[in-house]
Amino acid sequence: MSRKKVVIGMSGGVDSSVAAYLLKSEGYGVIGVTLNHKKEESLKDEIKAAQRICHFLGIEHKIIDIEELFQKEVIDDFLEGYSQGITPSPCVICDEKVKMKILFEIADKENADFVATGHYSSVEYSEEFKTSLLKVSYDPRKDQSYMLYRLDNDKISRLLFPLHSYEKKQIRDIAKNIGLEVYNKKDSQGICFAKEGYIEFLKRNLGDKIKKGKYIDKNGKILGEHEGYQLYTIGQRRGVGLKLPRAYFITKIDKEKNEITIGEYEELYKKRVELKKYKLAVKITDILNKNIIGRPRFSSFGTSGKVLFENEKLFFEFDEETPQTAPGQHLVLYYKNLVLGGGIIS
Repeated sequence: MSRKKVVIGMSGGVDSSVAAYLLKSEGYGVIGVTLNHKKEESLKDEIKAAQRICHFLGIEHKIIDIEELFQKEVIDDFLEGYSQGITPSPCVICDEKVKMKILFEIADKENADFVATGHYSSVEYSEEFKTSLLKVSYDPRKDQSYMLYRLDNDKISRLLFPLHSYEKKQIRDIAKNIGLEVYNKKDSQGICFAKEGYIEFLKRNLGDKIKKGKYIDKNGKILGEHEGYQLYTIGQRRGVGLKLPRAYFITKIDKEKNEITIGEYEELYKKRVELKKYKLAVKITDILNKNIIGRPRFSSFGTSGKVLFENEKLFFEFDEETPQTAPGQHLVLYYKNLVLGGGIIS
C-alpha cells in the first residue's frame, strides 16, 4: 500500500518545519514547497533555511517563483485599498489567491492527497452542516483559522494542520529536541512585503499620489493638516499629529476631498455592517437564525450577533454596537468554533 502524499508550505520558520517533521513521523510522503514572492536578501535567507531543513528532514523541496502573481493579487490590492481610503487585509487575500492556490496546484500535479501548512487551525466534519469546516485551534490565542476563511470546501477537506493540538512552546521544544536550527527563530511580524512598515511602503509606492489635506471635525471645522489620506485608517488614534485636549479618533476618510474627520470614540460604534465579496462554506439559509460570533479582525475574539440576508446582500448585526468595523477589514463568522465564512466590511 502506497503512502499518502502531502504538499506542505515551508517558510523556513519553526512552525512549518515542525509541521513537516510531524507529517513525516506519521508516515506521509512529504514534499516541501517554498514560495518566493520577492527578490530580497532577507527572503533568500529564508529560502535557504527551508532548503536546509528539508534536507535535514530528508524530504523533497521545491522553490516556486510567485513574484508576478503576488504583485498582482496582493501588493496591487493592498495599494488600491489604501488609495480607496479603506484598510485592506493582505494576509487573507494572499492565503486565498496565492499561497493556498499554488500549493493545491502543486498537490494536484504531484498527485498528492493533501495540502498542509504550519497554521494553527484544524478541520472538522460537521454533521449539522454536512461538510468539512475549518475549526479554531487548541490554543485560541494562536488560532489562524481567520486567515483561511475564503477557502473553498473542496480544499478544506484536503487540508492537514499538524500543529492544531499544540501550543507554541511545545512546537519550539520539539524543534529543539530534534535538532532543528530554527527552534528559537523569532515569529514573523508585520506585513511580509513591507519590512520597513506599511507607512513607508505606501509612501514609496504611491509617491506623488499622496498629498497633504485637512483634518476636520464632524461639523466641518478645520483642525489641522494630515500627510495624505492614504496613510491613515478608520479608528486610528495614534500618529495623527494633532494637539487636542484628549484622545480623538479617525471616524471618516473622504478620498475625493482628501479630508479626514476626527471624532469621539463613540462615533466608531456600529450595530450592523454589510459584508461585500462574501464567501460562505455553508448555505446562507442554514445560518440565518443561529447565534454567530463575528470576528472583525485577526486579533479579535469576536462579538456575538446574527447573519441577515436582504435584497441579495449579506449583513452582520451585532448584539451590541462595536467600534471594530473599519471598512476593508474582513469579518469572519464562527459557530461553535467552526468557520462558516465571512466577507469584507463595507
